[in-house]
Amino acid sequence: MDGGSARGITPRKAPDFDWSGVPQYWFGNDPFKSRFFDAMSLLFPEGERFFIACVRDYREQIRDPQLQAEVKDFIYQEGQHGIVHTRFNDHLKAQGIAVDQILDRQKQVMFNVFRRYLPKTYTLGQTAAAEHLTALMAHGFFGNNMFADADPQVRAMYAWHAVEEIEHKAVAFDVFQKVARAGYFTRVLSMLQLSLSFPLHVFAIMAHMFKVDGLKGRGRVWLKGLWWLYGPGGLYPRLMPHYFRYYKPGFHPWQHGEMDTYACWRQAYEAGDHNAVTAANAVLATQS
Repeated sequence: MDGGSARGITPRKAPDFDWSGVPQYWFGNDPFKSRFFDAMSLLFPEGERFFIACVRDYREQIRDPQLQAEVKDFIYQEGQHGIVHTRFNDHLKAQGIAVDQILDRQKQVMFNVFRRYLPKTYTLGQTAAAEHLTALMAHGFFGNNMFADADPQVRAMYAWHAVEEIEHKAVAFDVFQKVARAGYFTRVLSMLQLSLSFPLHVFAIMAHMFKVDGLKGRGRVWLKGLWWLYGPGGLYPRLMPHYFRYYKPGFHPWQHGEMDTYACWRQAYEAGDHNAVTAANAVLATQS
């Protein structure tokens, strides 16, 4: 699709979610699915700060007023994501998860290794790649009734985050191409690196979470969960066509991605006193 008519970033204030009644395994009482998304959420606050820093490297060089405005709104949205996921991380910390230690290691790698020793074009490439991965997951996760068994509060958080990832999915990519003028090789290499390192990092955090939980039968949990992720008809295989489009030389984020779910969420959110839970439930109702 050509998303020109769909473009528009709305700088929303972070919703105020209530984690007090969220069970430990909030996703259909499934340890793997719950901890998979918990591990991703844990990484978001430092990741958002990294993305903002990498885009800001080129902010003063932007001459296009529309892109300048989009970068401003991108930074605002990413900052709000960091706020919400930090609050959710506090919920995880109360369960005994070593949130601070994990984030310290992540910060060391991102800011003291990547941003210190790698070219700014490459770290911006990492940002554009990460934005593509989050956008394709956003497009895919809410188009197949996947979160039907999830706790309403957590489902609403991921729906809200997904909508905003769709809205600003092209910003880092446009800065990468139009301002940094980075090449195809950098785009591909940064995506390949992220595609390998990110899931491994998530799985390492999940292993820690399972240990803290004292989970029994972890081998069976891993086998069943990895099949859910990678098996035929699994989560990731369904997203592969969208993922591989990133490697096309003429790719642009607004060429792809179903927008009906986004439109449904936004309509319900704006009509329902800006209630993220109501909006997520409205999307779920269309898929039932």
